[in-house]
Amino acid sequence: MTIHTQPIEERIDWLFDLARRHAAAFCSPEAFLARRRYLAEHPTAVVVLKCMDGRINIPVATRTPLGILLPVRNLGGQFDLGWPHLGEVLANYVHDVVSAGRRVLVLITYHFSHGDPQRGCAGFCYDTAAAQAHTYAIKAQVEHVFGKGHGTVYPIVCGFETDDDALILHGNNGAALEIAGLSEADVATLPLRLAQLFPDMPDQVRNDILPLLLGNLAHVAEVRKSPRALDIEHREWMICLGRGFDFLHMPNLALIIGPYSPDLADPIRKAAAIIQGNMAAGRIPDDGFLLLASAPYTEIGVDRARAELKSRFLSHFAATVIREEFPELAGKMRMRVAALDWRSRSLETFAAE
Repeated sequence: MTIHTQPIEERIDWLFDLARRHAAAFCSPEAFLARRRYLAEHPTAVVVLKCMDGRINIPVATRTPLGILLPVRNLGGQFDLGWPHLGEVLANYVHDVVSAGRRVLVLITYHFSHGDPQRGCAGFCYDTAAAQAHTYAIKAQVEHVFGKGHGTVYPIVCGFETDDDALILHGNNGAALEIAGLSEADVATLPLRLAQLFPDMPDQVRNDILPLLLGNLAHVAEVRKSPRALDIEHREWMICLGRGFDFLHMPNLALIIGPYSPDLADPIRKAAAIIQGNMAAGRIPDDGFLLLASAPYTEIGVDRARAELKSRFLSHFAATVIREEFPELAGKMRMRVAALDWRSRSLETFAAE
């Protein structure tokens, strides 16, 4: 992407134009009706815990309409349900969904590359076994909070192979379903395969995960027909802190830090070091980088006002860490504060204080 080589102000303008186009697409009549139709046919809510890596774009990889899957993203895909904010976000979401008579499917993802381990997850130092072990630990936490009977909340460990954008579902019996190894001839067998992998999965959940697998099967076939640039050099030029960055599903643009860990300073330091390294190596211009903080809201008034304060706090906190520990880099920092209207996915910026 040539955007990496542009002056920082042009990169920032490009970014917010990208956000506007994403919101326009989300709000279009066709997209709105597609979501309504999809949810009427497949009411199970789907939460995806995943790395901030822009390659892990599950809606695109499963051909699911925008706004159906709830993404929870963090640097390295590292989570702990003991973190107060993360636990509250998930618990409140499950409560709202269950109150409407729906179930919840939680996809707990790790990612890797078949072609080159160095294209795997940097957050786990490209150790796929460690990343996979972490996802199983999260699954155990989900079961501790929401129950092991899986009648309402069903967690699945899910691999994502980034060369083909292929899903791997890990079953309760130790077996796995690798979409990359299937063909159109296997479509009729998917319900039986799911039943064998997850014998306790409610029928509705099994019916509602099937479109994701069929969409991924079609997507993988399309990916294999087209040449892809797999050895993409890391050239991140922004740090995004908070929530509301779904429009940033592109590789090597941003380091996204969810507001979940009680120790936010540590991932901020790691992200700042990566940005500084990118500048020093000439992978991005050294004229500046962007620190973007965002918080979502669903209602005007109090909820929106709280989102603004959250975003300002996150921005101030991150800027303080960077100024104290990376003073030279801090002089190149451009700061933007925003809130995301969850209903329209519109990113609203606030004047800096």
